[in-house]
Amino acid sequence: MDLLTFKLILVLALFLLSLTVAAYSTWAERKVAAIMQDRIGPNRAGPFALLQPLADGGKFFFKEDFTPANAEKFLFVLGPALVMFISLITGAVIPWGKSLNIGGTSFDLQVANIDVGVLYIIGMASIGVYGIMIGGWASNNKYSLIGAIRASSQMISYELAMGLALLSIIMMTGSLDLKVISESQSTGKIWGLFALDGMNWNILYQPIAFLVFFVAALAETNRHPFDLPECESELVTGYSTEYSSMKLGLYMFGEYVNMFISNAFMVVLFFGGYNYPGIEWVTQNWGENTAGILSIVAFLTKTIIGILIFMWIRWTLPRFRYDQLMHLGWKTLIPMALVNLLITGAVILAFGN
Repeated sequence: MDLLTFKLILVLALFLLSLTVAAYSTWAERKVAAIMQDRIGPNRAGPFALLQPLADGGKFFFKEDFTPANAEKFLFVLGPALVMFISLITGAVIPWGKSLNIGGTSFDLQVANIDVGVLYIIGMASIGVYGIMIGGWASNNKYSLIGAIRASSQMISYELAMGLALLSIIMMTGSLDLKVISESQSTGKIWGLFALDGMNWNILYQPIAFLVFFVAALAETNRHPFDLPECESELVTGYSTEYSSMKLGLYMFGEYVNMFISNAFMVVLFFGGYNYPGIEWVTQNWGENTAGILSIVAFLTKTIIGILIFMWIRWTLPRFRYDQLMHLGWKTLIPMALVNLLITGAVILAFGN
């Protein structure tokens, strides 16, 4: 198998994985809510309601596709399409596993291994706000426009804190390459005391950066308690008020794909990426392919745990007021990230990496 064929297969697998995770995240969301509220949740469409996402998807396809008379038609369609497109291509630079050996050739489980993978993801996340802003403005609805303005100001504000948290990791690893960041968490002595193969994770050195990044990721994906752009009690459903059928479905799917990619990104930055305890021993004794398959399982397990925590938070914490939301971003998270960045720089200068 040549490199191009492998990359095409990997792109298709990642596309199907993202859509599958997004679809079944809707099922998991409803099940988690049911468990926390002591009720049953979906239980009709197939065993354990596992066919519920297919039923919901079919409903979106067959509902009436309504477009307001005074809407900007082209931009009205472009908004949700842009959100979904950006969500799907963001995962291209994430290393989903170590490597696989096929026909004597070793292939990295990463669609695009670029030197500035961190900047690529941050850039794509910044572009994603245009899909929401365009959709809200093109709807020609004041509630949609208010939701879009809320979304853009919220995402821009929390991107600053997220970027500052990322700088701490970049200073430690000395690279913007996500593959290098993952590999740097495989070996080395934890706190300079003892070595544990595959467990030298950045969360052990940067807990403050992780806390800032985690809260910012909740805000970036419009999840509770930061779902002010879609605040039903104030804005009907915010920027997506005038959308129906699959256009609304694209916004919803885009949000769930963003949640999946955000958690995958956090796994790479803070939780060792595809590394797991004993990864080098497995590679040496059981072979590259076994280690590669286990690395994919480890990566997806960490990511799914993160998604479940996002859902747990949604059904636990109440929604912020909008002024509280902005104060948290500008007056708490950004100062915390700046102080953490200064401490990181001082420790690196004093003791080295």
